[in-house]
Amino acid sequence: MSANITNQSASDLRRRRASSAAKKTPTPALLNHQEPISSNWHSGASSGLSADASTQPLPPIPGTPARMSLSRSPSPNRGGGWSSPGLTTPFDNLSGRASPRKGYGEIQMNGGLGNSNVTWATAKAKSDQINGYPSFSTRNNGFFSRHARQISRSLPSFVRGAEKEKLGRGRWYPNNGTKAGRLLRFLGRSIWRQRLRLLFVLAFILAIVVFYVTPMHRAYRRASMLGGGSQFVIILAANQGGGVMEWKGPREWAIERDSVRNKKKYAKKWGYNLEIVDMSTKKRYAHEWRESWEKVDTIRKCMRKYPDAQWFWWLDLNTFIMEPSYTLQKHIFNDLSSNTYRDINDYNPLKITHPFNNTQLDPESISPVGDGKASSIDLIIPQDCAGFNLGSFFIRRSTWTDRLLDIWWDPVGYEQKHMEWEHKEQDALEHLYINQPWIRSHTAFIPQRKINSFPAGACGEHGEDKRIHYKESDRDFVVNMAGCEWGRDCWGEMYNFRELSNRLNRTPLEKFKDGISDWIKAMKAKPEKKDGKS
Repeated sequence: MSANITNQSASDLRRRRASSAAKKTPTPALLNHQEPISSNWHSGASSGLSADASTQPLPPIPGTPARMSLSRSPSPNRGGGWSSPGLTTPFDNLSGRASPRKGYGEIQMNGGLGNSNVTWATAKAKSDQINGYPSFSTRNNGFFSRHARQISRSLPSFVRGAEKEKLGRGRWYPNNGTKAGRLLRFLGRSIWRQRLRLLFVLAFILAIVVFYVTPMHRAYRRASMLGGGSQFVIILAANQGGGVMEWKGPREWAIERDSVRNKKKYAKKWGYNLEIVDMSTKKRYAHEWRESWEKVDTIRKCMRKYPDAQWFWWLDLNTFIMEPSYTLQKHIFNDLSSNTYRDINDYNPLKITHPFNNTQLDPESISPVGDGKASSIDLIIPQDCAGFNLGSFFIRRSTWTDRLLDIWWDPVGYEQKHMEWEHKEQDALEHLYINQPWIRSHTAFIPQRKINSFPAGACGEHGEDKRIHYKESDRDFVVNMAGCEWGRDCWGEMYNFRELSNRLNRTPLEKFKDGISDWIKAMKAKPEKKDGKS
């Protein structure tokens, strides 16, 4: 019973295969590749099939490829064989065309795959292209690539408009959470907001420091077109060889040393020329000594030596510049009309009649102020209680000055009047001013305390004349110890005024140091007083 059922099933199977073969007839090439049926099929011993059925070839199974490879396993590729990544080509050119088929990236929009085959090499290349990394480079190979995030997090962040809870998250701040830390952050933010202004201020301070530390400020002050220091010459009479009657002792040398140092320091600070002349005794003529008259001849020589200078300031050796911070330009010459007066009647200790009453003179000569212009002033002299004082005076280079010096130095006038003129060249100038109208029109007077203050004892024992005597509260410019050699202590006066000038012109640091020193001395003095009382 079971054998009949088996034979019937086999014959039904052969019938179905025959019907499917009729629908799709195989090609001869295909039949030639069919493998022969095993002998077991011919005998039918094992399966129980008849001999006629086993001799006929079996039709192919529907859906199997017509061309089979040598492999016994069915292959998904046409023509057989399995795809080996890296060994097989990504394109199967079975049709014989030259161009390759579409690759992996050209996927249909409906989600299906294209007709081309996909290999491991093409998929990797396309993946690298999509991710942005070339297939031949190594990712994160450089230092900045590997540490970019750490570096960016360590940099300061200046975010405006960010949320408060997110600002500074993940960042470390020094002394975070403390008052000092908040203060430092506040200062940092303030400095950053004002960075341009701070940069400008620092550049300005640096320029000032460079200007005053280097010799630039001296060159600026000396330039005729800028500071104008080269327009002035200070003439100091040193008298290094002594006088006619006596030679200098230690005190006289000390006076000369302090006076010369004082003038050098002032001239160097403001870019002025300094000419120290030797006023030692020289015999100009065979029959006379003209000591102190030599200042006239010295001024003439200085004018030849400094041809570009305009104003010459004569100073005696016993003078001392008390305020070195004053410049001649600001103190006098920037406003010469206001700092001088032309009419001698404003202060006339000699009781000179001014102006002339002679109607035959020109208008300038009979005018009490000359032409009234500051440009016509060629001689500036102060007056003390006795008249003209030439211990400190100014004279300007001009044709009028050349004429004055010639007449002033005239030996004929000296021969006739030198026995009458007690103050020598000073009395000679007074005589010229009184008798020569052309002298008055170019002469101006300056208040004595402006350039030639006297100490107490000169022109009065108590120093009460406000026109003449030095006042510390008014910070007078120059002091002149005139006549100190006649009964006064020249070195004592020079020393006292030198120390006073140093104290008045102290820097803030020096004032601070002196204040501490005075406080320590006062604290030490208190126990001594208590011990003395006990």
